[in-house]
Amino acid sequence: MTIKEALASNKPIDDITICGWVRTRRDSKGFSFLSINDGSCLANIQAIIDDGIPGSESISMATTGSSVKLKGQLVESPGKGQSFEIKALEIEVTGSADDTYPLQKKGHSPEFLREIAHLRPRSNLFGCVFRTRSRLAYAIHQFFQEKGFVYVHTPIITASDCEGAGEMFRVTTLDGNETDKENDFFGKPTYLTVSGQLEVETFACALSNVYTFGPTFRAENSNTTRHASEFWMIEPEMAYCNLEGDMDLAEEMIQYLITDTLENCAEDLDLFGKFVDKGLMERLHSVSSQAFQRISYTEAVKILEGAEMKFEYPVEWGMNLQTEHERFLTEEHFKSPVTVHDYPKSIKPFYMRVNDDGKTSAAMDLLVPGIGEIIGGSQREERLDVLIKNMENHNISREDYSWYSDLRKYGTVPHSGFGLGFERMLMFVTGVANIRDVIPFPRTPGSADF
Repeated sequence: MTIKEALASNKPIDDITICGWVRTRRDSKGFSFLSINDGSCLANIQAIIDDGIPGSESISMATTGSSVKLKGQLVESPGKGQSFEIKALEIEVTGSADDTYPLQKKGHSPEFLREIAHLRPRSNLFGCVFRTRSRLAYAIHQFFQEKGFVYVHTPIITASDCEGAGEMFRVTTLDGNETDKENDFFGKPTYLTVSGQLEVETFACALSNVYTFGPTFRAENSNTTRHASEFWMIEPEMAYCNLEGDMDLAEEMIQYLITDTLENCAEDLDLFGKFVDKGLMERLHSVSSQAFQRISYTEAVKILEGAEMKFEYPVEWGMNLQTEHERFLTEEHFKSPVTVHDYPKSIKPFYMRVNDDGKTSAAMDLLVPGIGEIIGGSQREERLDVLIKNMENHNISREDYSWYSDLRKYGTVPHSGFGLGFERMLMFVTGVANIRDVIPFPRTPGSADF
C-alpha cells in the first residue's frame, strides 16, 4: 500500500506494508521514530520501531536516504502533526545510505539540485513538480480523448523544418569529414523534429480531429529560463475548423487543464503557493474562471503604444510582441487572459492562412498572466496557389514539401491547429520560474548530464 492510500483511508488498518525512503530517524530509549516517504504524495508517514521486533537490530542502518520495508499496523497517532502512524511489527532495511547522501535535512537551492538530478525527485519541491507533471500529461490525453480526437505519433526524425528557422539538430551516421549526403543513413539530410505539426496535418485531412503529444528539439543556443533544447509539445489539428474554432478549443483546453490540476494536485499546489509563488493560487483560479479577452494584433499594438509604461523593446506594427508586451496586456491592461489574433503575415511561417487584407495571417496567441504566450496557433493555408506563393516567399523547397502540397491538391479542407509547450504549461500551473526545474533531465546548451 502507498502512503497516499494509507492516509486517504482515514481509518486504522491491522495489516499494512509500507515501502519507502527514510527522511529522518530519531532514537529514544527502547524505540525509534522513522519519517518515511514513498513519493506517492507530499506527506511523510511516521513509523514507530520498538526494540526487539524482527529487523530492529539493523535500525542504525536506517539513515536519511536509506530505503526500508515495514510491516505493521496503521493506528491513530497521539502526537501532533499527523493523524495516523505506523506501529511496525517488522522492519527490513533494503538499501543503506552513508553520510555522503546529499539530501540531508536542510534547504537546498534549485541550482544545487540540478547538479543531482538523479536524486532531486526525492526532495519535497521536485516530488511535487513531477507528480504534477504526470497528472498534467494525463489530463491532456483525457481532454482530447473525451472530445473524440485521435492520438497520432509523429516522427522524431524528420527531413522537414516546420518553423523554417534552421535551428535543428542534424541526425547523421557520416563522419565529420564526409559530405556525400546520399550515403548518409536515410539518403538525405535529416534532423530531430522541432514540431509534429506538418505531419499531423496529414492525419487531420483523413481522420478529422487529431493530436500529437511528444518530444521536440531545437538547436537554439539560448540559456534563458524559458528555453530548453529538448521539450514536449501538444499539437492538435482539426479539419473543417477556422481560426475562431481554433481559439475556442485552445481557451477551453487551458481552462480544463488548470481546473483538473486544482482538483487533483491540491496538496502539491499548496506547497507551490507557499514556497514558490505566493500569487499562484489566485492566478490559477482567475484564469480557470475568467473568459479570455480577444483582440486583434493591430488593437494590441495600439494599446501598447498608448501605455504609460516604458518598455525595453519599443512597439510598432509589424514586429513580434515580446514577453513584456504580452504580460502588460494580461496583467496590467485587461487583468485577464488574452487571445491576440490576426498577426502580420511577414512575421509568421509559410503555412499560416493569409487573410483577405493580404497583410495579416489567421494566427493567434494565447497570453496568460505570469508567462505571456502559452499557446500559438493558426488556421492553415488550404489554398494551393497561395501556399505555393508563401513557400516561394519563405524560400521553401516545393520538391521537399510536395507531400504537404498534395494535401491541397487532393480534397483540400479548411483546417486549424495550435501548439502548447508542455513545460511552459507546467511552469504556469506550478509557478516554477525555470524550465530546467520542470524537466526530469533538462537538456540545455552545454548540458546533457545524466
